[in-house]
Amino acid sequence: MDLVHPYEKLTLVQVGWPVAIYLIGAHAFMLAKPDFCKEWLKKLPRHHQAGVIVMCIGMAWFWLLVAPERNSVIPFLSDLSMNLAEFNSMKPMLRIAVPLFCFGMCYYVREFLFVRGLGLLALMVAGPILQGGMFKDEPTRFLIPLFAYIILTVGLYCVGMPYLFRDAVKWATADDRRWKALVYSGLGYGVVVLICTLFIW
Repeated sequence: MDLVHPYEKLTLVQVGWPVAIYLIGAHAFMLAKPDFCKEWLKKLPRHHQAGVIVMCIGMAWFWLLVAPERNSVIPFLSDLSMNLAEFNSMKPMLRIAVPLFCFGMCYYVREFLFVRGLGLLALMVAGPILQGGMFKDEPTRFLIPLFAYIILTVGLYCVGMPYLFRDAVKWATADDRRWKALVYSGLGYGVVVLICTLFIW
């Protein structure tokens, strides 16, 4: 296994592009189609099919972090495998437990499955984003770890207290000025990240 994990090879530019595209794209769409987005967000917390999709993606990503070492049968599965130091001995157990846990969540958990899955996916996404902004010299690099810590915090709350996502959506969509302020904030953040990616990083 490569001693340097793929996350550690990420640069600010490589991380900046997807962050900027996501922020600008998502918030521009919310600005252009506010009514559709509001109704969609209100339905998502209890949308079981969407919950199954995001939960499976998050669990599959986590499984890749504990995947077995490179072998000749399926070599690419080990590319994201992490060195867990003293917890490496738990990897074989996790490889079995993760799929079982994923099935159990999708089959038995009907309440806020989407929010829990979204929280798990946010935790997975935060890893490479945070790594891409670490140990860099650019003063503006804080934009990347700041975004990572935001989605980390949101992810933890989504997993532990998923009903807060429903309450947050209700609060954000209750007032048009509040909605626009939040959307413009996300859009502005994305534009700043894009400018830094193009001209500074």
